[in-house]
Amino acid sequence: MSYLDPQSTLRRLFDAAVASAMPQRLADHLPPPPKGRVVVVGAGKAAAAMARELERVWPGEMSGVVATRYGHAAPTERITVLEASHPIPDAAGCVAAERILRAVQGLSEDDLVICLLSGGGSALLTLPASGVSLEDKQEVSRQLLACGAGIDEMNAVRKHLSAIKGGRLALACAPAKLVTLAISDVVGDDPAVIASGPTVADPSTYADARAVIAKYGLALPPALTALLEAEPDETPKPGDARLAHAEYRLIATPQLALQAAAEEAKRMGLNVLLLGDSIEGEAREAAKVHAGIARQIAAHGAPVARPALILSGGETTVTLKGRGRGGRNSEFLLSLAIALSGLPGVYALAADTDGIDGSEDNAGALMAPDTLARAAALGVDAGARLADNDGYGFFAALGDLLITGPTHTNVNDFRAILLL
Repeated sequence: MSYLDPQSTLRRLFDAAVASAMPQRLADHLPPPPKGRVVVVGAGKAAAAMARELERVWPGEMSGVVATRYGHAAPTERITVLEASHPIPDAAGCVAAERILRAVQGLSEDDLVICLLSGGGSALLTLPASGVSLEDKQEVSRQLLACGAGIDEMNAVRKHLSAIKGGRLALACAPAKLVTLAISDVVGDDPAVIASGPTVADPSTYADARAVIAKYGLALPPALTALLEAEPDETPKPGDARLAHAEYRLIATPQLALQAAAEEAKRMGLNVLLLGDSIEGEAREAAKVHAGIARQIAAHGAPVARPALILSGGETTVTLKGRGRGGRNSEFLLSLAIALSGLPGVYALAADTDGIDGSEDNAGALMAPDTLARAAALGVDAGARLADNDGYGFFAALGDLLITGPTHTNVNDFRAILLL
């Protein structure tokens, strides 16, 4: 077999997944040049890298502005790159959203708007609805991130507190032709969920947003409660004629990234079990299911034989109950280590393909059969760390954090369990 040592193998597979989702793929999805102007807007962790690539391959003139996360900028010549905060929005995000809306003002039917979207775009496109303050948006963002809500639930709320999300950017671009080029970071690749769907119809309603608030028992600032109750202006819905000028093209997805890793693994002589790109739920519970599959392979050689690789993607959640430094991938991996309890020959990597596990400086972490033993030798209690949502601290103590820096793409989580 041609695979390398376990950690190098896992990192090689992660790199293959990330490489398959780089912005260079947008060259295959470009619309034809228009008679008039080309204006580029966008937001997300990959927005700057996408803008740089678009400048490289576009045959004519263009101008515009995109927003990306602090530290994720890329050098551009014609498209302005603005940086803002993620996952909690800040004033810089408000400035970026306002400039994006100004950039698409006064266009004609002969003009073309190219919108570059990727994961993180929702937090970066921060333009509160009338009567809502930035501080209000920051507070609801903190509560949504801590309560374990799914991305579709969070975005249902965000869209109805925003002046730009949920199709409202598309309305502002009219009557110009609008083509969105997107890198998906969500389960199901739903355009209405990616970056809170600023350029597509929104099937969610104010009632849906209120239901999310009630489900998780969130305590909203009074202005937000009043707005959701008043329902001042609903987002454009599917079939809305005002969106007839808008087109949407996916250039990279989580499934394609997993398939790229699977193909690389097969070239290395591994038998691959691909669980899919739609794994959701609590990170620690998803880890227990993965551990059960790994034990089945180890004990019975089924559903695939060793040397084996279990691959999965999606977006798990973490309901914060402790005070540790978490991240859903480090939490997944810590729970996996506990569930496997040192099972020989089993190694794992769990990481976010954007290089940031939650809001920390690591992409994720690596696990080995001796992870728990090494932790115990250092006096680090795995169970206590998991209870405190401190996966980051646990793997930092072992020197097993995976630190990549910004990858300039984002196709959600990547999980690989290697059985040798």
